[in-house]
Amino acid sequence: MHYHILLTESCNSQCRYCYGKSQQEPNILQEKFKFDFLSPEFSKIDVEQLKVFLDKDKSPIIIFYGGEPLLNLEKLKEIMDKIKLPYRMQTNGLLLDKLESKYINRIDKILVSLDGNEQRTDYNRGKGTYKKVLSNIQLLKQNRYKGELIARMTISEFPDIYEQVKHLLSIGFNSIHWQLDAGFYSSDYNEEKFKQFTIDYNKSISQLIKFWLDEMKQGKVLKLYPFLAIVHSLLKKETSLLRCGAGHSGYAITTSGKIVACPIMNCMKDFELGDLASNPNDLKKFAIIGNCTSCGVLGLCGGRCLYWNRTKLWPESGNNLICSTIKRLINELKNSLKEIKGLIEQGTIKESDFNYEKYFGPEIIP
Repeated sequence: MHYHILLTESCNSQCRYCYGKSQQEPNILQEKFKFDFLSPEFSKIDVEQLKVFLDKDKSPIIIFYGGEPLLNLEKLKEIMDKIKLPYRMQTNGLLLDKLESKYINRIDKILVSLDGNEQRTDYNRGKGTYKKVLSNIQLLKQNRYKGELIARMTISEFPDIYEQVKHLLSIGFNSIHWQLDAGFYSSDYNEEKFKQFTIDYNKSISQLIKFWLDEMKQGKVLKLYPFLAIVHSLLKKETSLLRCGAGHSGYAITTSGKIVACPIMNCMKDFELGDLASNPNDLKKFAIIGNCTSCGVLGLCGGRCLYWNRTKLWPESGNNLICSTIKRLINELKNSLKEIKGLIEQGTIKESDFNYEKYFGPEIIP
């Protein structure tokens, strides 16, 4: 299984869409769930105990997470010194130059938060962020980093996914994932604005799918994760549980050592499953509930997000708009499948080009 290790709850960015906003709505969430806000700021887990816990799992993978995980370099290095496992990381990228290459080169996949071009990234994440992150990425490459660098976008106020993905490709990213900032906070729902957002976003997605297919005709399958994973399932005729793995194939270890279903649920007692004294093979599994269970695209969508599915912070009309973007995305990729199969049969691309590692971070369904 994949385990997000929350090295700290602190962050050195102040992103407009930070999930920390969810904790500013205690009156709404506490009507439905129990909370524990007493977790330490930095991880206090005992690394030897962590090792014993992970040794009980047949194929554990660690994902360093936060807050910003690189604010707690000493704990990160202690874990890597004492535990020999596959490593992944999700970071805002501002401190990538602070971790020595002997450690960074052992992290096989790094999700780096970039929302597109300099104007968009700096608007969302703070002035100077874009240039600093790109400088750090260039340093990684100079230090011969051979792992996968994935641009992890958040799409919030602006629906121009096509233009922003094209920009990230132009500066050297071949792997990109995006997530809509929608349905995670009750205070940010405006039906008129979001309805227009979905119209514009869907048009941009259509442009991006066409571009993706055009690249395939040239023999290149770009790792645009929301496209890649859905087409992989269509080719294999597979259905999927919740695609991020939360609550069934992936869990989070909080700064206090408690185990929860998902990093965003790190203070929600309803989703605690145990601690490092638990057996990972016995951890409770959480299922998707509600309208998702009768949805015709559940087998490909998986339920989008466990937190979104359980908290329902937006009204039904808003959640239906979100789901309409997912259904549109899936249907357009289904309509492209015949062309993709033809390219595979011609030998222009291979079916294996759509293989990817499940559950290491990208939620897949935006």
